Amino acid sequence: MDSVELESPLVLPAKDKLSGNVWTAIAHIITAVIGSGVLSLSWSIAQLGWIAGPISLVLFALVTYLSASLLTGFHHYSDHRNDNTVINSSYLEAVQNILGDSNAVVCAWLVYFELFKLGVVYTITAASSIRAIEQSNCYHEQGHEAACEYGIEFYMLLFGIIHIVASQIPNFRSTKWLSVIAAIMSFAYSFIGSGLGLAQAIGNGKIKGSIGGVPTDKPIQKVWLVAQAIGDIAFSYPFPLIFLETQSTLKSPPPGELTMMKASRIAVFTTTVFYLCCGGFGYAAFGNLTPGNILTGFGFYEPYILIDFANACVFLHLVGGYQIFSQTLYALAERSYAERYPESAFIKDFHIWEIRMNPMRLCFRTSYVVLTTSIGMIFPYFNEAVAFAGSVTFWPLVVYFPVEMYIVRKKVVPWTVRWVLLRIFTILCLFVAIFAFVGSVQGIIAKRFG
Repeated sequence: MDSVELESPLVLPAKDKLSGNVWTAIAHIITAVIGSGVLSLSWSIAQLGWIAGPISLVLFALVTYLSASLLTGFHHYSDHRNDNTVINSSYLEAVQNILGDSNAVVCAWLVYFELFKLGVVYTITAASSIRAIEQSNCYHEQGHEAACEYGIEFYMLLFGIIHIVASQIPNFRSTKWLSVIAAIMSFAYSFIGSGLGLAQAIGNGKIKGSIGGVPTDKPIQKVWLVAQAIGDIAFSYPFPLIFLETQSTLKSPPPGELTMMKASRIAVFTTTVFYLCCGGFGYAAFGNLTPGNILTGFGFYEPYILIDFANACVFLHLVGGYQIFSQTLYALAERSYAERYPESAFIKDFHIWEIRMNPMRLCFRTSYVVLTTSIGMIFPYFNEAVAFAGSVTFWPLVVYFPVEMYIVRKKVVPWTVRWVLLRIFTILCLFVAIFAFVGSVQGIIAKRFG
């Protein structure tokens, strides 16, 4: 199979290279991890209960940390086949250089699928947040019992139109301010959601919820809800994908491996505590009635201005996040077409209002936005979509490839204790991922056709 040229899903500014430290690494990791997935954690804990819910969060955190630990030594890889040292500045480069081109192609498709499904999930979540603002204002004006129900399709179309325009701006993802705004917005709505949950729990005068979680009429319903909850949690821990990119920014001494291990410990611990607070406060406040999205499910009605602000933060964060992740796919398709048809008039630039455009960019990017918007409109189910997104790529990208690269790099001998333990770890995580995948698919089918 031919070598594949891969572009990283995270491109850090060149001027930051070799100037990073443990605190910048922690910031990169936390900013990449904390996002819209946090909005579903209260619902996830509600399905699992007060014991299994927090334990599941901690277990996923441990899996993520183990994955990061395995990736630590991959930045500088000694390739004995060619007798040289390779610097892997991205996850995809590491897979290609250590496991070969065949694995790299599979990994690339998984990463790009990860970016595409994020576009769909972001479309659903952003539309839900804008709709929630209109509903919040309606409830405030007409009372909490008012029939403030609105369709979500219009808001998805609005989100899509915004991105049809924004996607035509070349090199949009290199604008540093976009990432900064997205990070601020994600922290803002996460803190507001957890703060409102804590305030509600204090106002109730008791901690709601139970050991077994939300009861169901049939045992099989409980099984599917637990599977979806696990998928939602998996969606919230994606940071190994940006591990090597972050390490590429670190100055030395101290060695980058030591800095990244310290940053990983602090970041995973901080993120997990934050997730436990966000998920736990929401479940403590609403118990069995915990909504799927803590900010749009209307457990909270007041203060409506604060709820509107939080949902506006979600929308702004996802507008920026959609562009940041989608630009990787745009660049891949446009570069591939340009290399295959270098003389094509389809890639010749023209200008509209000083914005550089070409027919390829206009057609492909518009079609991409239309596709993500259409899928979001067909399956506008937040929790099920998040669970599906988390279950599909968590195992191969967070577990399988790091383990395989570690085995090759460390030359782990088959059937030794370490090899067996790694295989058991991989298989157990695979079963969990399959369980979450089946549950998410069942949930989507039930919502769409039930």
